[in-house]
Amino acid sequence: MTERSRRPIAVFDIDNTLADTAHRQRFLERGPRDWDAFFAAAPHDPPIAEGIALAVAAAEESEVVYLTGRPERCRRDTLDWLAAHGLPEGRVHMRRNADRRPARHTKLEVLGRLAERREVRVLVDDDDMVCDAAERAGFTVVRARWADRSAALEQAQEGEGRS
Repeated sequence: MTERSRRPIAVFDIDNTLADTAHRQRFLERGPRDWDAFFAAAPHDPPIAEGIALAVAAAEESEVVYLTGRPERCRRDTLDWLAAHGLPEGRVHMRRNADRRPARHTKLEVLGRLAERREVRVLVDDDDMVCDAAERAGFTVVRARWADRSAALEQAQEGEGRS
């Protein structure tokens, strides 16, 4: 069986798609931003029911893959969080620790690599710039609108390449 003939992929963002980051936004709302504290608080994120249900449903027909702007140094906490909240097992693509490119570039790069080998059935993400770029590239997108929007996180995702 070739990789292309295997089940399609459903790609899920984590922050504000599956995990509610509202409790740690305070670390980004003042200067200087406290990135260490922001990411250290991630294991305490409450799950977002809508995102979790969508990921579980997607796993019935697709292989679930996670694509996050979190830095690689957060891998262990991220894997533990996914498992603790009953999310389907799947590869986790994370930003290299020193990569500060906007999420719309880093995530589209990974999506492109995934699409070379497998059908990407859907991307589920809360970041409008990521969603817009993915749609322009021909990917099917579900915009995660179930968490409160944060201007500080949006700026971090696109302007500072941090999440």
